[in-house]
Amino acid sequence: MLLKVENLTVNYGAIRALKNISFEVDKGEIITLIGSNGAGKTTTLHSISNIIKKAEGKITFNGQDITNLAADKIVTHHLIQVPEGRRIFQNLSVKENLELGAFLRKDKKGIQSDMERVFEYFPRMKERIKQNAGTLSGGELQMLAMGRALMAQPELLLLDEPSMGLAPIFVDEIFNIIQKINNDGTTILLVEQNAFKALSIANRGYILETGEITKSGPAQDLISDPAIKQAYLGG
Repeated sequence: MLLKVENLTVNYGAIRALKNISFEVDKGEIITLIGSNGAGKTTTLHSISNIIKKAEGKITFNGQDITNLAADKIVTHHLIQVPEGRRIFQNLSVKENLELGAFLRKDKKGIQSDMERVFEYFPRMKERIKQNAGTLSGGELQMLAMGRALMAQPELLLLDEPSMGLAPIFVDEIFNIIQKINNDGTTILLVEQNAFKALSIANRGYILETGEITKSGPAQDLISDPAIKQAYLGG
C-alpha cells in the first residue's frame, strides 16, 4: 500500500469539512474521489499535502507517518500535488516553470531526461518552451502544471480538477495523458468533477458527500450504480 488515510477530520471554524474519512491507494493504481462542489475533495488533497491543518487522523505514505510533516518536506518524499487552477508562474517561461518543478534536484542529466519525457507527454510544451506561461491557453496551462509536477519525479501524483474549465478536446487529451503517466509507473489520486471521465480511467473510486465517504468500490461498479448515475453521471 502506497498511501493510507485513516480517520481524517478537518474543521473550518465551526464547519466540519471532513468527517472521519479513511481510504487507501495501492501502488500503480488510479484512484478517484468523486463528489459535488463543497464535498471535501480538495480539502482531502490539501490535508494529505499538509497545506491545511487536520483536526484528527493519520496519513501514512510508503510506510512512513507523514501526518505532521511540513508541506515542503512532503514534496521530498515524491508525493506531489497539481493544484486546482494550475497555479503556474505566469511571468516565467514554460522552461522556467518546468525547471522550478525540479528545484530540489541536483542531477542535471536526470533533469534534462525528465524534461524530454515531459515533452513526449506534452509536445505543445516543447513548441512553446520560450513563451511566457501567461500566454498559454487553459488546456496548455494544465499541461504545464502537470509537466512541472512530473519534474519532481512523483511516486504519487495528486491531481485536483485537471479538466476544470477546459474545452472537450483538451479534456480527452488530458485524460489520455493521465493514463499514460500511470502506465509509465506513477500512482495517481484524482479529484475530478467530471465523474464519468474519472471513473472511466480509474481502478477504484470513493464517493464523497458533505465530508463523508458514502460509497466506494471498483470504478466500473460505481459507473453502473443507478444512484451514482443519477447523482453524478447525468442519469
